[in-house]
Amino acid sequence: MDPLDVLTNLEQVVPYYQAIFSADAHQIIGYEVLARFQTDDEVESLGPFFHDDAIPDEYRIEVDRVVLRKALEYVIYENDPASLIFINQNANLLMKDHGESLLALLHSFEERGLSLTRIVLEITEHDFNGDIDQLHHLLMYYRTYGIKVAVDNIGKESSNLDRIGLLSPDILKIDLRILRQTAMTQSYQDVLYSLALLARKIGATLLYEDIEASFQLQYAWSHGGRYFQGFYLQKPAPAFAPSDLLKDKLKERFQSFIAHEKRKLLALYNLAQSFQVQLQQLIPKCKKLNSYDEMIKLIAEELSNVCFRIYICDENGFQQSANIIQKDHRWTFEPQYLSKNWSWRPYFLENILRMSHEQKGLLSDLYIDIETGESIRTFSYPLDSQHYVFIDLSYNFLYERDVL
Repeated sequence: MDPLDVLTNLEQVVPYYQAIFSADAHQIIGYEVLARFQTDDEVESLGPFFHDDAIPDEYRIEVDRVVLRKALEYVIYENDPASLIFINQNANLLMKDHGESLLALLHSFEERGLSLTRIVLEITEHDFNGDIDQLHHLLMYYRTYGIKVAVDNIGKESSNLDRIGLLSPDILKIDLRILRQTAMTQSYQDVLYSLALLARKIGATLLYEDIEASFQLQYAWSHGGRYFQGFYLQKPAPAFAPSDLLKDKLKERFQSFIAHEKRKLLALYNLAQSFQVQLQQLIPKCKKLNSYDEMIKLIAEELSNVCFRIYICDENGFQQSANIIQKDHRWTFEPQYLSKNWSWRPYFLENILRMSHEQKGLLSDLYIDIETGESIRTFSYPLDSQHYVFIDLSYNFLYERDVL
């Protein structure tokens, strides 16, 4: 699209609205304002126009303000006080006048009845090339008026978690388009999981965008998503939709997700219980042996078809045995691991205390093993009040039981 066509035909620049749905109420809670250029034949996205750095800043700002004015006029006309209004802003352009012109525009509509608590300012952190502290101060100032902040496109490009943490957004928008790539690695899913943990730590709500299929919606729901957006739910439209547009459909879909999640949790619970029983039977035999290496050898022989590595640590994380590891269906000792300390691992000491207090084993979450590069789980079990055995379960075993 020729930028001059846009600039000379601003009456054809129009806002479209893409609905955002909630997991708790199963209804539309807001809309993202998107810029479109309308001709007699078609409606084109103005995304490329706004992302073209060759177009002078003042032209992009002018077109953005045209879209925003038309959108806010429509919002006031609709008089739907429950809907949040998400507006995209290029952080570099926003800082040209330190956000003053945008705030003045919003105040002009506030005087006409628009509550600024409905406004969600969307910015893309990794596109910003200015002083992040200045941007942080501007966003904090906006918040004094009730305006919320969303950081957009997380997961699509490289993002700096420290910068995101500094901006303290109210909403993190995570891009799920990459989930449609069949070769997406487990490590990338782990990155998305880490972002979900970050959101929880900083008190942000997760909004998953670019949802184009049911499995993406399920992934978003099962990874802490409260809000959802994408073509699978609703395409951008020139007008608002009824808030309960997909209420029945979403309720049905979420009920199926709940049933699936419960089956998975039950499978994990049963797996942990199975190991609990097996270890309860093995430990009395282990205590008759003379060394920890003999103990892990006995456990390895009994659990040969389910695990690939076993070792024993004390309550402070110091390894009291060698590793015994299975390669090519043979168990071998790795004595170099004796006296290694693992207390630095996340949740290690917390799990030790849980096992000590509850006197039962724990099944870990899924993680990537540093040495094998495979997805595994670890079952840990108290030998006595001061020593604990760790049993690394093989990928094949977990895969066969669908507990990955």
